[in-house]
Amino acid sequence: MRICVAGEGAIGRKHLSVLGRIPGVEVCALVAGRGEAGAAVAAEYGVPEVSTDLDGMLVRPDIDAVVLATPTPLHADQAVRVLRAGKHCLVEIPMADNLADAEELARVARESGRVAMVCHTRRFNPPHRWVRARIAAGRLRLRHLVAQTFFLRRDNRNALGEPRDWTDHLLWHHACHTVDLFGHTTGERPSGLFALQGPPDANLGIAMDLSIGLKVPSGALCTAALSFHHDGPQGTTFRYVCDEGTYVAHYDDLVDGHGNPVDLAEVTGDGAADGIEEQDREFVAAVTGGREPESSVARGLDTMRVLHELDTRAG
Repeated sequence: MRICVAGEGAIGRKHLSVLGRIPGVEVCALVAGRGEAGAAVAAEYGVPEVSTDLDGMLVRPDIDAVVLATPTPLHADQAVRVLRAGKHCLVEIPMADNLADAEELARVARESGRVAMVCHTRRFNPPHRWVRARIAAGRLRLRHLVAQTFFLRRDNRNALGEPRDWTDHLLWHHACHTVDLFGHTTGERPSGLFALQGPPDANLGIAMDLSIGLKVPSGALCTAALSFHHDGPQGTTFRYVCDEGTYVAHYDDLVDGHGNPVDLAEVTGDGAADGIEEQDREFVAAVTGGREPESSVARGLDTMRVLHELDTRAG
């Protein structure tokens, strides 16, 4: 399976790293927004070809699929072009930054007959898989998922501290992870929700602080606090408060409420313990198996509808 990766930033490099570990996969090209930076990244990961022209790659019959790790405002349009060109598509979250574009992407995905998957990576991180499996088996009852997403983003820089010319969004990008994870974990759609946001930043033009709350019919709650003003450890921490104990997840690590590490072998076995690798393996397996992926664009549309509702209430 020959894959083209679009995006030379922090997340694009992560995809390049894990795709190289999946049997039967060849990353044959990199599409970069900046040619010079793309050439350096391609050399680092052994990608033989670099281009700044995505459409030029889409007409090539030797490319089977495209991974889109490009700026958020480009996701929906690029994914539509990939699918209409007859290629399978794995697109980073959010699949769009508004509901109308998400619905159009879902329509095109359905009509294309190609695998269209969204990078809802939290579904694939071992800690969240471990918790979800136990909830499904009746071994845990979730009462409250508390998520804290904290970054220092007072100017446009990516996760590597490099400058960029676009701005991610606390709701449509970062809260997207939490909203999707809560729905995936509980298997329910919210029956109640709220959202509050701080004033827009004069430089970036977006709210730098956000609070959201969700409730599902079973009674479980989700509370998320997000900030781009945080001066300290970066990233998202998820705290699962359950009747049978509390568990705290941070990317691919899980501890109990007292900080003791949790053995995740029952979900990782001898396989990957990296959520992005598990996710990309699912994409490849869905393509080769001719089936719908776990986090398909169609399923991701439910998350986008919740985000749209939160956006209308944020004020």
